Amino acid sequence: MDWRDDGILLSTRPLGEANAIAELLTEEHGRHLGLVRGGRSRRLRPLLQPSNLLHITWRARLPEHLGSITVELMQAYAAGVLDDHAALLGIESLTSMARMLPERDPHPALYHGARAVLETLDDPKVWPARLVRWELEFLADMGFGIDLSECAATGTMEDLIFVSPKSGRAVSKEAGEPYADKLFRLPAFLIDEEATASPEDIADGFRLSGYFLDRDLYSPQGEPLPAARERLLARL
Repeated sequence: MDWRDDGILLSTRPLGEANAIAELLTEEHGRHLGLVRGGRSRRLRPLLQPSNLLHITWRARLPEHLGSITVELMQAYAAGVLDDHAALLGIESLTSMARMLPERDPHPALYHGARAVLETLDDPKVWPARLVRWELEFLADMGFGIDLSECAATGTMEDLIFVSPKSGRAVSKEAGEPYADKLFRLPAFLIDEEATASPEDIADGFRLSGYFLDRDLYSPQGEPLPAARERLLARL
């Protein structure tokens, strides 16, 4: 078995004194693990940093084996934001969440969405909104997507400004105003890619995605949301 792919490094763990097991979100092969021989060496350790974009070659005798991988660095995203604590927390939150994906199950949209976040880490006006969108895409790929296409009460596609915490569906201004204190606010940037996102919009977006992530994915497994995500929200 032998294939090549591009992947975002999610984590590493040591194996023996010299080697490491790398976990990546790859474009065509999903979340995938492999043995990096010499992964703890001075030469390879800088390459095996979370969020680095790598070109990998995976080889194994049988497809069900762990296999070994060789890596080539394509882009070191974290290296460009080492002085930006919020961006580093964004990286940690995204990579932690991606580790929940089923192993070897392709999720190309999530891979490209993650790259879109990482490629804009130097622009704090852009990447937080992209991270919110990625979290909602993550929910959808895990089978718990929310529906922002029309009002749950009236079917209209106009003036969608709320989301129901029960149904996970959008609610229009007219239908939702009497229950506004029980609904989430729907920031415009989640339904209009051209809309700008204010700090309040970003906070509302993370509050929305966080509620459904916790309710549908993390709490059923007895797990809290990533600690880095909570620190990120406090930082933002």
